[in-house]
Amino acid sequence: MCQVLKNVYYFLVYSNALIALAAVGQCALTYLILNYPVNPFILVIEGATTMLLYNLSLYLSLPAGPAASPYRRTRWLGRNMPLFWVVSGTAACVAVFALSQIHLMTIGYLGVIGGMSVAYAFPLIRIGGKRIGLRQLPGLKLFYIALIWSLSSVGLPVVEAFYADIAIDWGKANYLGLVKVLFLLLCTLPFDIRDIEQDRHYKLKTLPVLLGRTRSIQLSYLLGVVHILVLLVAPYSFLIRSALIVATIGVMLLLRLVIFTQEKHYHYVYLLDLALILQWLIVLVFTEIA
Repeated sequence: MCQVLKNVYYFLVYSNALIALAAVGQCALTYLILNYPVNPFILVIEGATTMLLYNLSLYLSLPAGPAASPYRRTRWLGRNMPLFWVVSGTAACVAVFALSQIHLMTIGYLGVIGGMSVAYAFPLIRIGGKRIGLRQLPGLKLFYIALIWSLSSVGLPVVEAFYADIAIDWGKANYLGLVKVLFLLLCTLPFDIRDIEQDRHYKLKTLPVLLGRTRSIQLSYLLGVVHILVLLVAPYSFLIRSALIVATIGVMLLLRLVIFTQEKHYHYVYLLDLALILQWLIVLVFTEIA
């Protein structure tokens, strides 16, 4: 049974299904906190486009001869390219259908986010006669990813709700965007800490490369504390604030007890993608208690 669960976990990680489900969970969390009626097409778009963008980034970074790569995920992808294309093609078809069901202005907003995501992955900027992507700008990667996720998981439901004539409390919506950025920074930084040596090899100046491992770990805990402080004064109900704080404490314990103490277990950090789903579930449970 344990081996089956382990295989399922690795499949979800390698296929980018886990990160796609995390995006859906974060989008559903926005509907829950802001108390909007859930638009299932927005959830489908969030999951499908996230999978497509992460698959695109993964494909562009594939080395020649991926089957001989020292990285397990790269080897897996090299052996399963037909599955990769089937999953990506299905996600594209599902996304196109779902896009036909939402407001045109929401599609325009999504296009802006998509453009920002592509700019992160593609070498669109020329510096010193060499083209680079935004991910290669020193220290930008972490904040850029958190911003895109916040604009997507909060902005997309809010924009569609606005054009569906649902009353928007912009103060609560914008505050949630800030809360999401901080939580995403907390859940994203450990990935860059794990990849310090790899990023140095590829000359990517991520925040952990610039700060070093020890200071980056300290920054992770500081982000958790700041996130909790921000939640204490958030304009949401006591139960929602409590649930979000419980989720943040859970992530910090995960960092302390598992991720930052198990350096050789490369894939443990993907538990933070699972945490993005569990955050929604925790808030759901707390609100159902009320």
